[in-house]
Amino acid sequence: MKYAIIIPDGAADYPLEALDGKTPFEAAEKPNIDTISLEGRQGTVATTPEGYSAGSDVCSMSLLGYDPNRYHPGRAPLEAAAMGLDMKPGEWVFRCNLVTVIDGNMMDHSAGHISSGEGRKLLEDFAAAADEAGLAEGMHFYPGVSYRNIMIDRSGREYGELNSVPPHDVPGEPWTRHLPRGGANAERIVKLIELSEKLFADHEINIARRENGESPATHVWLWGQGTPRQIESFQSRFGLRGAMITAVDLLAGIASLIGWDRLEVPGITGYHDTDYAAKGRYACDALDEYDIVCVHVEAPDEASHQADAKTKLASIEAIDEHVVGPVMDKLRSYDGGWRVLCLPDHYTCVETRKHDATPPPFCMAGTGVRAVLHDRFTEANSMASDLHIHEGHLLMEYFLRSGL
Repeated sequence: MKYAIIIPDGAADYPLEALDGKTPFEAAEKPNIDTISLEGRQGTVATTPEGYSAGSDVCSMSLLGYDPNRYHPGRAPLEAAAMGLDMKPGEWVFRCNLVTVIDGNMMDHSAGHISSGEGRKLLEDFAAAADEAGLAEGMHFYPGVSYRNIMIDRSGREYGELNSVPPHDVPGEPWTRHLPRGGANAERIVKLIELSEKLFADHEINIARRENGESPATHVWLWGQGTPRQIESFQSRFGLRGAMITAVDLLAGIASLIGWDRLEVPGITGYHDTDYAAKGRYACDALDEYDIVCVHVEAPDEASHQADAKTKLASIEAIDEHVVGPVMDKLRSYDGGWRVLCLPDHYTCVETRKHDATPPPFCMAGTGVRAVLHDRFTEANSMASDLHIHEGHLLMEYFLRSGL
């Protein structure tokens, strides 16, 4: 058997005025995704367990068969794993977003998708300033891609009681209301964020970005803290060798922890300028070598965070044409049987620019999958089906084994 999973991140949504009262899935021309639904099954899956917020770290881990209540180490350690950073038990890892605050409100979690070169320079200057201020003893800062960076605190400080907030969860809201709180070391983290505000106000990079009409990086936002954790491999649990195609370190980190290979694909990004066709080609080639291949596409989620319904719709159609279509053709060429699963990890709502914990829709087809609801793949049709998986980590077992 060959298995393929395609994740259009954050593609689920509610009806939008910009799309004549339709959701992006309803408005999109997506014949290949609809074929999965028409020939197989669709339903909903609760990828956000109670007590968690709807983030790609929790939701993607859940849909890949890992119960976050048991396995989730925090978002930052997952991304640090993808970067190959050395983490030891007891060390605390943080995400360090470069964000844009305007008139006291969080306006952009990505600082206008700042370039990696600009982000690196800002983070380096921030780390030096934090060290000089005596705030960063034992802390090590690592630049990542664009606005995504990592800090590892190796000092022995404890952050188990710290409550931090993802910046993409508070668009347009006062940033000071969402500062990290709780525990003995919250004040230090807040002081670091406040230090970045002063440092970046007149930084040369931000001066240039403002002159070019680009969003400045006004703050370093620390969040997503956690400690590293050992995770049982996917192959030991399910007997299948897997690979991940993604432009996002978070998904690559999950893949690394569950023992999957990350396949490097030239030209892919986390935005709508990604090379969709390259993702499709590499996925097809990978199916010859691996038992299960997962293709993650970040573009719908990023478009949602920017309140861009048009781009979200276009990204879904591109995924359908350049990823789902070729992968379906490839799967049908195998004599030994196959299955395909397509689903967003969570809702990301264009109107609010936030994630939503509503159970997202999924569709699956292939060998041994009995067709039940003969209709296009939409949120409403999935909710109207009789297939609702209330513990997201059980979806993988259902996908791999049901009906066989």
